[in-house]
Amino acid sequence: MIEKTTHANPNKNRTPRHRAREFALQGLYQWLLNNEPASTVVNHIRSAHGFDKADGEYFGELLHGAIAQSVELRETLAPTVDRPIAELSPIEHAALLLGAWELKNKIEIPYRVVINEAVELTKSFGGTDGHKYVNGVLDRLAGKLRPDEVAADAKR
Repeated sequence: MIEKTTHANPNKNRTPRHRAREFALQGLYQWLLNNEPASTVVNHIRSAHGFDKADGEYFGELLHGAIAQSVELRETLAPTVDRPIAELSPIEHAALLLGAWELKNKIEIPYRVVINEAVELTKSFGGTDGHKYVNGVLDRLAGKLRPDEVAADAKR
């Protein structure tokens, strides 16, 4: 299990859905580093302390979706990153996979919410400026995956 690296307010953004994203990030991190089957990762994460406060259904959908579509998501992300995906930190890689999956598959969630959630996860678990990188990549990706929504938001 990865530990948070910042001293963020522990109550900030701690909705069941946000907790699901935190656990999904940790699951993707484990999957990326250990190359374990998704079922092994899911079982490990579901037994973690505090999982009962997460939206378990959304966690499963998010983690399974990001893993199942990881090849396609990496291909979608490739033109928006400045280096090979393999050179990203595992936290940035996981946050980008989660954000890309949500941008692509959860159009009912506003793109700004998806980006903000990925940024917050990266702030909590990643390196010092990793959140800035994730923000820029997902912002460019939103313009490609949701051009009408981004254009409408820009007009406001």
